[in-house]
Amino acid sequence: MKTRRSPLKKAAVALAATATTLAAGAAIAEGVSYKRMADALHAVMESDRTVYTRVVVNRLTNEEKVIKASEHWKDEKALPLPAQMFRFGAEMVAEKNAGFTYSLLSLWPVNKQNAPRTPAEKEGLEAVVKNPKQPFYTEETLGKTKYFTAVYPDRAVAPACVTCHNEHRDSPRTDFKIGDVMGGVVLRIPME
Repeated sequence: MKTRRSPLKKAAVALAATATTLAAGAAIAEGVSYKRMADALHAVMESDRTVYTRVVVNRLTNEEKVIKASEHWKDEKALPLPAQMFRFGAEMVAEKNAGFTYSLLSLWPVNKQNAPRTPAEKEGLEAVVKNPKQPFYTEETLGKTKYFTAVYPDRAVAPACVTCHNEHRDSPRTDFKIGDVMGGVVLRIPME
């Protein structure tokens, strides 16, 4: 259930989103390339995702066995899965109109809505599976907007990743090992 925001809160969110968008635009205008901006944003995302996976989920579910992680985390009083936490963050960024968007996609998605939808997404995911040390960069036009699109490999960083994907009933692939590329982070920055 969504809560209604007061006009003052809506204005504050709009102002914050505008400031963030202007800051991103200013950084690019100041000589920061789209690639460098995307790489910096991804470094933060990847670090946060890895820390949550290793320090919270893997430790509490596999090592200490205190609580489990589940896609039905609310109903089961469990931890959200790392992919869910990542999506929650992406949704908050989208709500703030922060000047970029990101998502976690896979050629073997457990949740079918996380499959590639554009040729650039599919090409990027295939590229990072073949060469995980090299992010994939391209430009694409969606609607009337041209985007700088980057795809970064998303690897299995803890036993929790491998177990979840290999044992999930909806998983189209069940042979992942630690270090395997399981999908990719797709990051888009509108080009001006």
